[in-house]
Amino acid sequence: MPHQLLRVQNFNVSSDGFGAGEHQSLERPFGHADPGQMFAWAGATASWPNRTDPGGSRGLDDYFTRDFANNIGAEIMGRNKFGPQRGPWQDCEWKGWWGDEPPFHTPVFVMTHHERPSFTLSDTTFHFVGGDPAAVLEQAREAAQGKDVRLGGGAMTIREFLDADLVDTLHVAVSPVELGSGSRLWESPEELFDRFHCDVVPSPNGVTHHLFWRK
Repeated sequence: MPHQLLRVQNFNVSSDGFGAGEHQSLERPFGHADPGQMFAWAGATASWPNRTDPGGSRGLDDYFTRDFANNIGAEIMGRNKFGPQRGPWQDCEWKGWWGDEPPFHTPVFVMTHHERPSFTLSDTTFHFVGGDPAAVLEQAREAAQGKDVRLGGGAMTIREFLDADLVDTLHVAVSPVELGSGSRLWESPEELFDRFHCDVVPSPNGVTHHLFWRK
């Protein structure tokens, strides 16, 4: 059986390494960061799933946008990527930030110390799981049925899996925006150079794509 990779796909950080800003809320999933600015590179592509008008760019940015779901059988995310609540779940009615048609189309494993029943929206089932990164990855790999697993974020969750040495490949898009504070992936991408090869590819629209794969 081929090795099922754990992949970070299209994860966006600011030029100073933050994946999201401070003061996250229901209305502002990225806190003080402006997601329109951070994700402008993907929104400009022909393959952006929410595109309403024809056109859009082709090339490398479009390839990454198109490749997001390629061979992905499950997703792992931290609780903060599901919603802004902390502590025990007060409200199980609220079903996350993605509306009735979440963009995942696979089982999603939400890491939390406060478990709650799974639920399904369209073709995405959310499972709420405790346990360390290795245990959660084992569940996600089983659910992925031979395909790869995407590690969706946020930054703290990706760090946990990096620290546990479980990540096989990362694609991080660095946007030319400074946040100053928030949820940090790195102070410098060089922190990963001891364990990963890295290619850095600038894009015409201002982001820089960092591609890491395990040594």
